[in-house]
Amino acid sequence: MFAGTLTRNVETAAVQYTGMIHSTRFDIAIQLEARAKMSERSPDFDVTAVNKSGRKVRIGTAWNETGNTSGNPYISMQIDVGLGPFRVNAVQTKEARAAQSGAFEIIPLVSNGLMKSGSISGELTAMDADNAFTGYIANMMFDLEFMLIENSYKSEETHPDYRIEVSSPRGTPIRVGSAWMAKSSRTGNDYLSLLINTPDGDLRVNAVQNEEQRGGQTFSIIPFIDSGEQPQDAGAGLSLVA
Repeated sequence: MFAGTLTRNVETAAVQYTGMIHSTRFDIAIQLEARAKMSERSPDFDVTAVNKSGRKVRIGTAWNETGNTSGNPYISMQIDVGLGPFRVNAVQTKEARAAQSGAFEIIPLVSNGLMKSGSISGELTAMDADNAFTGYIANMMFDLEFMLIENSYKSEETHPDYRIEVSSPRGTPIRVGSAWMAKSSRTGNDYLSLLINTPDGDLRVNAVQNEEQRGGQTFSIIPFIDSGEQPQDAGAGLSLVA
């Protein structure tokens, strides 16, 4: 459950990128500093931050990468702030690339391992504007309120239609998942397929409407049942294509 921003500095700067990374537990300012490469796969950058004592410390490494399908450049980072290592990517929107901007968005990169839905409760409500949804998902171990925001990165049919966001302690939006609009081949009814990174792991659920809800703005979140109707890339993890 991570989010953030990264900005490319002028080429002559010792610190090539500066930014922020957020989770539900922290908000940390980071820097990417160029490092000497020992081999082709050696990291291109050290990721550094300042600790509570004011000391600059190395918290990870980063690589310049290129998307296999899109051909767009992005930055892959492995970071550990004392809670165990995690992976994130820094990618650009189409608008940022067109403007040759140095602005990147940090998004989570997680495994495809899914937890079982188990006993899940939740609800999703379409908002009146901005093609967005608000909702919650909960069980006995966690309770997450979130929003579905239209995915401005979508450039192929299989890419997610929405990103799923929660807020950090300072109110910064954090992407925790993806959602796809879908239609049941059996009933013809529209529904949403959600993949969410919860505190217990990656969770697949569907948001559907019963007879009383149909035509309205409210959807019920139910455990995922594999009926073969899922969108093609709905199991591709939370990594967002650049």
